[in-house]
Amino acid sequence: MPGLIGKKIGMTSIFSPEGKNLPCTVLEVGPCVVTQVKSEDVDGYNAIQLGWGEAKDKNTSNALKGHVSKAGTSAKRKLVEFNDFEGEFTLGQVIGVDIFEEGEFVDVVGTSKGKGFQGVVKRHGFGGVGQATHGQHNRLRAPGSIGAGSDPSRVFKGMRMAGRMGGKRAKVQNLVVLKVDAEKNLLVVKGSVPGAKNSTVIIEK
Repeated sequence: MPGLIGKKIGMTSIFSPEGKNLPCTVLEVGPCVVTQVKSEDVDGYNAIQLGWGEAKDKNTSNALKGHVSKAGTSAKRKLVEFNDFEGEFTLGQVIGVDIFEEGEFVDVVGTSKGKGFQGVVKRHGFGGVGQATHGQHNRLRAPGSIGAGSDPSRVFKGMRMAGRMGGKRAKVQNLVVLKVDAEKNLLVVKGSVPGAKNSTVIIEK
């Protein structure tokens, strides 16, 4: 199976049969609808496109309405394409959270929390310039030198400096599935996943 789309509910903890307290994240996953099936003959590669979540009519373009109507479904909030899967799928097929099994490993993709413009101490873990004595003034969290002078007379690409932090696509791999609730479309995975509460995530098998 390719994977599913869902949202992050929040974090909690459960006890393992051995009595260990395991931190875990609760995800609301699916149901997802197959909105497009791509083939190598027509599109040049094999893939399926899944749609998740109901979108408001005022926020949906006519092109998207026409696209999802071929699958016999309404407009979706999120469309994701999966090209690494096994098995055959049909247009309009509904896939639920029951494709996952307890004990297997999954990868979760999300958008990390945006933290705005941050300095080098918070963004990269710099230690600052050191002690507050010896004439230091408002320099405790400064980046310090960023390169040599006349040679090379420039700042190298990739220099770790202050800038926007977070708000980027992030993937956490090999999370263990602890529980699967098919009736409530809930998936409980061990550990944390990227993003804030109610943010969209992609679960890959």
